[in-house]
Amino acid sequence: MLKNYLKIAWRNLLKRKVFTFINIVGLAIGFGSSILIYLFLNYNLTFDNFHANGDRIYRINTEQHRDDIEYDPSVPPAFANVFREEYDYSEKVAKIAFQGGLLVDIDDDGYQKKLKQDVAYTEEDFFNIFSFPLIYGGAEVSLSEPNTAILTESMAIKMFGKSNVVGKTFVLEKDKTITITGVLKNFPKTSHFTDELFVSFENLIDVFEFAAGENWGGITSNLETYALLRPNQNIANIEAALLELPKKYRPNSKSKHVYKLQHLNDIHFSPDYGGLDPNLLWIFGIVGLFLIVIAGINFINISSAQAFYRSKEIGIRKVLGSFKAHLFWQFLTETFVISLFALGLGLVFAFLFLPMFNDLFSIQLELQDLLSAQFFTYIALILLVVSFLSGSYPGLLMSRIVPVLALKGKLRHNDTGSSSIRKILVIAQFVISIVLIASTIIISKQIDYAINSDLGFNKESMVMLSIPRDIEEENLYSLKNRLKQISGVENVSGCLSSPGAAENNWGTGIRFHNRPEAEEFNIQAKLGDEDYMETFGLELVAGRNFFKKDTIDEVLVNEKLAKKLGLGSSEEMLGKQIAVNGESMKATIVGVVRDFHDQSFTSDINPIFIAPHTNAYGEIAVKMTPLNMKQTLSRIGERWSETFEGYIFEYRFLDDRVAEQYEREQRYLSLSKVFSSLAILIGCLGLYGLILFFVGQRTKEIGIRKVLGSNVSSILALFSRDFLKLVLIAGLIATPITWYFMNKWLQEYTYRTEIHWWYFAIAVIVIMFIAMATISYQTLKVAFTSPVKSLRTE
Repeated sequence: MLKNYLKIAWRNLLKRKVFTFINIVGLAIGFGSSILIYLFLNYNLTFDNFHANGDRIYRINTEQHRDDIEYDPSVPPAFANVFREEYDYSEKVAKIAFQGGLLVDIDDDGYQKKLKQDVAYTEEDFFNIFSFPLIYGGAEVSLSEPNTAILTESMAIKMFGKSNVVGKTFVLEKDKTITITGVLKNFPKTSHFTDELFVSFENLIDVFEFAAGENWGGITSNLETYALLRPNQNIANIEAALLELPKKYRPNSKSKHVYKLQHLNDIHFSPDYGGLDPNLLWIFGIVGLFLIVIAGINFINISSAQAFYRSKEIGIRKVLGSFKAHLFWQFLTETFVISLFALGLGLVFAFLFLPMFNDLFSIQLELQDLLSAQFFTYIALILLVVSFLSGSYPGLLMSRIVPVLALKGKLRHNDTGSSSIRKILVIAQFVISIVLIASTIIISKQIDYAINSDLGFNKESMVMLSIPRDIEEENLYSLKNRLKQISGVENVSGCLSSPGAAENNWGTGIRFHNRPEAEEFNIQAKLGDEDYMETFGLELVAGRNFFKKDTIDEVLVNEKLAKKLGLGSSEEMLGKQIAVNGESMKATIVGVVRDFHDQSFTSDINPIFIAPHTNAYGEIAVKMTPLNMKQTLSRIGERWSETFEGYIFEYRFLDDRVAEQYEREQRYLSLSKVFSSLAILIGCLGLYGLILFFVGQRTKEIGIRKVLGSNVSSILALFSRDFLKLVLIAGLIATPITWYFMNKWLQEYTYRTEIHWWYFAIAVIVIMFIAMATISYQTLKVAFTSPVKSLRTE
């Protein structure tokens, strides 16, 4: 019987090639999008963290409670030893510190290479917590000795051009010869760890003395601490016991620490600690569902509309003995065949768009990831669900047709499905499209507002140059002077980082003037020389700039500090002393700069101080003229390389760095644009199919109207009116839905754009224009046909 169903289904589908094609393409877009979304979700929900006891691995984080709560994926450097020695909750505890862009020199039997590489400094027990598979080396992974390293196979090939490099050496930061003791199997792309070069923790003191030390004074997010707990531990009890540590080791600190244990698999979905926002997964899932729903609506609308034209076929089948169940299953078989073809085409779409999808989200999805029992179960389930839900309603309509009325041609259109249901489905389709378009507009406006607003500092034509660590002061000022002599360079400043979009935020406690206690809030350090303010175009509102000095005894602060201190004006801070960094840095406030955005628009402006500190500088900021920038950069590179011979010249434009702060929003925007376009495309296909049906159904009516004197415009207005009403109704429904969710999304931003009514008007007009274009094409084609030919149409 199944074979017979398939034969009949195939024959019927070939009779209606246009409608079959429309249904297949619409469903294929939905299937293709769902496959890409499945790959994305599977990529983010799959973990491989190399440990048989992964359920007992935890990272220890810190909540810093001041006037607000700051979340740090780290603890003070001294925490690990105290937790290891004073408590009996864990089997192993280990620290790992991350340092970016270190210089690696390789000279191996004539093979020479120089590169900048991120390095992870790890304690010995780190490799006992995480069971990294070893390819080359000893029986166990170990970094117990200083000046030793372990790397992955891909990193070995990157550095040496081959994988077995045990015993090879390289020079790190021009002064340490490091010996490679093991090569690890490449990490899965879903691993929590992305670093591929591990160096002994003993060497950390060469590049980051604070993290390598044993103190409780502060936290750096570059240092993480992991613990392999003993079996059957109660996390709440451990966290309660850890509340005693700040009282014991940080009794005078105004920054109250609360130490939290975070399970390894939760790290990936913790936006507070830099992880993926789970809302992104929800958005993907909902958008994928929307596209499948739109495609299903198209199928139902077109198929139910066709029931009227298939009524005689159904009547004959019933007269010849077919039962309702036979007709129902026959139509479901047709739907399944269409869905099967659509699934195949959807896989082709997914393959074609996968590279663009990977670029959009900076991931490495591959179609071979689909070769799993889980995927085949998913795709079989979605195929059956779509086929059944899309085919059930039209199938029921077909099976209910009365044979006598069908054969006599007395069947009414309502006998083959309610027009109200079709209108509701079309409205639902328009609602989804309007929601996606309006959301895209609002996201775009927020990103534009954040990037193009006055940030309070100059980011245009500004380039940031990386400089070697521990730069000598005479080299710094020598390079500055040589850069200033280049035509096209306006100003130069040595600094820790830029005013905003900083990669090196440094928050520290503060004591103001003669107040007996430290303040309840942190202040951000923007360390820079005497040219910092002018180079970045910061505006002085009170006092003066600090002078060039060898010691930190004068600082600039921003207006926000006065507000946080509860002062009436910025001028009240002038001449007062502040002490920061555990009161190790004391200086007099000599100037106040206008507030600038030191973080993204999701956060409020921080209190800030600016002070010279040559030993902390990691960059040189160069303000250029907009003309001949390529030539100017080339000359800058020449001067830089002459000063720092043997180092790699690297630079980044500041406006690019600012834009990177909104990478998540840019992805939301790209996602909205892509899926809005797909939703509109599917909707156009469905709308075209419906118009094709309705115009064909009213061909004689058009002919009669033309004979009676109607012109083309009046006929077009007649056909357009009903569909435009549906678009307006959809707009009324979509507007409050979009406003609610987008307003909720905008609440994440301290500084945000307004939601204007015309955003929704634009979305409605876009859908209206597309609907009119689709309707007009088919209607005008029939309207311009000779009335004689129209009146002869059956």
